[in-house]
Amino acid sequence: MHWRDPFRVRSFRFQWPADLATSWAFEMESIVLGWFILVESGSVMMLVVFGSLQYLGSLVSPLFGVVGDRLGYRRMLCLSRALYAALAACFMLLAWLQALTPVLVLCVAALAGLVRPSDMMMRNALIAQTLPPRHLLGALGISRITSDSARIAGALAGAGVVAWLGMTWAYALITALYTLSFVLSRGVSDGPVQTAATEAPRLSPVRDLQLAFGYVWTRPVLMAAMALAFLVNLLAFPFSLGLLPYVAKNIYLTDQTGLGWLGASFAFGGLVGSVVLSSHRIAFRAAQTMVLAGAVWFAVDVLFAFSTHLGVGMALLWVAGLAQSLSMTPLAAVMLRVTEPAYRGRVMGMRMLAIWGLPLGLLLSGPLIERWGYAATAGAYSALGLLLTGAMAVYWRSHIWDAKAPANAPL
Repeated sequence: MHWRDPFRVRSFRFQWPADLATSWAFEMESIVLGWFILVESGSVMMLVVFGSLQYLGSLVSPLFGVVGDRLGYRRMLCLSRALYAALAACFMLLAWLQALTPVLVLCVAALAGLVRPSDMMMRNALIAQTLPPRHLLGALGISRITSDSARIAGALAGAGVVAWLGMTWAYALITALYTLSFVLSRGVSDGPVQTAATEAPRLSPVRDLQLAFGYVWTRPVLMAAMALAFLVNLLAFPFSLGLLPYVAKNIYLTDQTGLGWLGASFAFGGLVGSVVLSSHRIAFRAAQTMVLAGAVWFAVDVLFAFSTHLGVGMALLWVAGLAQSLSMTPLAAVMLRVTEPAYRGRVMGMRMLAIWGLPLGLLLSGPLIERWGYAATAGAYSALGLLLTGAMAVYWRSHIWDAKAPANAPL
């Protein structure tokens, strides 16, 4: 197998650039709006609220999964990206009229935030539905390159895009990216029609969700993947994402430039991991890889908790980013491969619920840092994550650790 194999499928040739344009627009929009709110309001609380709204849609991701299973993921993807383009055009018009306010930004961001977390779910579901199983892991790795590259550029660019282009022209570029994504998404295929799903009697959305929760609950592989996803969001991501500004300012005593290099280091590690997975040069056993890489991630975070040198911190974040990519991408591959096509949208939508471990971990870390200090809190988080990952591997060992388990068939 070769990294070019997924591109032999026409649908993926349209989906990958569409996803790339969307990811770059997402990152640009977050930077532009976050900087606008901070400058115009002068309120850190409003900035925190804006950041929280980005996760709002994860609460309803299972419902988007129900709709995707019924209407088709391609249609959902096109509708969501048409919405992004329309909202961006509204922002561009308001900026041109100089009528944009922080309150308006929060209102529109809440609307976009209802859809945005489900975008990755729809991308992965379409990949699983349109590509042969042997190309799944490589295609997911290639897909992750889109978001990793956007994070690197965003972390290094900072708020400079607004200073260079101005708010109106910055949003003109964002609108163009979303529009391009919508046009390319129309070339994506929904894949083969699933006869079992289409011939099944139509149930209510609530009943659909009940069946999906029962489906996950009775499948140990899916439960293990969901548990690991929640663990890393609760105990690992807070220190490489939400608390990174605190680390840059108070631990490494650096400025916004240093913060950008720290964020870019983590994102670049993720990019390297995505390239490794998409290259097919190594035969990965997906379930074992997601557990081992997750354990390495927590172990590196223990070292990062006690690091006080910027260069060392950047190196550790690079390894942490590499480990998170080698953990989260196989995790998605495992979930997609063991899930029946009729349930894919709902199961991947439920996967998005694990994101709420991140704001929970952030909220808990604040008082703990004030009482015990950053190093003790970060070290305790990481050590607990490492311990629970090991316990999870032991508890579900026959399903995710045994080399002969279906979840460990080479991808």
